[in-house]
Amino acid sequence: MAFEAGLLLLITFMILLIIGVPIAIAIAVSSLSIIVLNLPLDITMFTASQKIVTSLNSFTLISIPLFIMSGIIMNNGGIAKRLIKFSMLLVGKIPGALAITNAIGNGLFGSMSSSAIAASTAIGGVLVPQQIEAGYDKGYAAAANIASAPSGMIIPPSTAFIMYSLVSGASISALFLGGYVVGAAWILIVSLICYVLAKKNKYPIVKVEQSESKLKIIMDAVPSLLLIFIVIGGILTGFFTAIEASAVCVAYSLILSMVYKSISLKDFPNLFRQTIETSGTIMLLLATSSLMSFGMALNSIPAAVSNLVLGISANAFFTLLIINVIFLLVGCFMDVGPAILIFTPIFLPIVQEIGIDPVHFGLFAIMNFSVGSITPPVGTGLYVGASVAKVKFETVIRPLMPFYIGILGLLFLITYFPDLFMWFPNLLG
Repeated sequence: MAFEAGLLLLITFMILLIIGVPIAIAIAVSSLSIIVLNLPLDITMFTASQKIVTSLNSFTLISIPLFIMSGIIMNNGGIAKRLIKFSMLLVGKIPGALAITNAIGNGLFGSMSSSAIAASTAIGGVLVPQQIEAGYDKGYAAAANIASAPSGMIIPPSTAFIMYSLVSGASISALFLGGYVVGAAWILIVSLICYVLAKKNKYPIVKVEQSESKLKIIMDAVPSLLLIFIVIGGILTGFFTAIEASAVCVAYSLILSMVYKSISLKDFPNLFRQTIETSGTIMLLLATSSLMSFGMALNSIPAAVSNLVLGISANAFFTLLIINVIFLLVGCFMDVGPAILIFTPIFLPIVQEIGIDPVHFGLFAIMNFSVGSITPPVGTGLYVGASVAKVKFETVIRPLMPFYIGILGLLFLITYFPDLFMWFPNLLG
């Protein structure tokens, strides 16, 4: 029965997506198709309504619209150019400096805006043309921008970790601290590859003239960078929780943007509108995904998948390999949010059975899905990055290969050597 229900769920879901039904509605309708196999129609509709409403009755959910609003404020707050100047100051005299600046800028800006697309456009939109003008290959410039853009989705504050925490019960604080380590490692890997390729291809070391003094560049960037340290420090010292950090982020980003005079009172209606639209989309996804989780549990689908995966191999190494391959494929076709909500309830019990910590699982699961955002055929980050460089996405695939290899190598380390990345979350005990 579980196999038939799972197949019905998958077929219904895929058909609805193919004909253009919004993903949240596709999740809800496909979930109802398997719940009704076990319950009468009237009870199915009542239970579904109850599940959708109660799934949003959570204090933790308060942080989602607040973190989203903080990101929107920072995105509109004129910090991109300050971060670019600061990043260039750090690496300006080494081969591939412009591409490395792009990678660092994407990580910093992406963490504040919570959007790989925003980072790729805001940071890459400035630095990719500069790289091309300096004589860098277009494919190389585009690849460096594309490969580093998703790192910001892992560096907190991250709505992906909040969504995972809601589904898994894992500590948001621990996920945030682990996300800092993984995100920093992602930027480092991309930067090293940029350096090696620049040396190999003998790209010129471009001296970018800074009109301001070094001290002014640092002082301009410090207030923006402080947001990251405020979140880390507040969590580690216990001054506030990860949820309370969302309100701190909004207040801080508002003050900073108003000091920069990049946001005024007349901008507030638009900021609220963007926040409501984005939050509403995520909340609807959360609600309908809880319905799917209920439907799958009712039909014993997670248990059936667990038996199938563990039946292939009880060895932890191969089990994690199978899950990683599945997640990478899922990430190629599905956005990070829905992927977390749909697949966490299925695979979390499997990894817990082989002794994997939920926080560790969250780190490599979300990284898998993030990699999918820059992977064909659906990866939006790939297409946006190609359009920023004004090249066809097909021509970017080959220059991206060294970056894919490096990122997948990092994913391997996170999966099989968790102590390298879990030391920071372990500070919480």
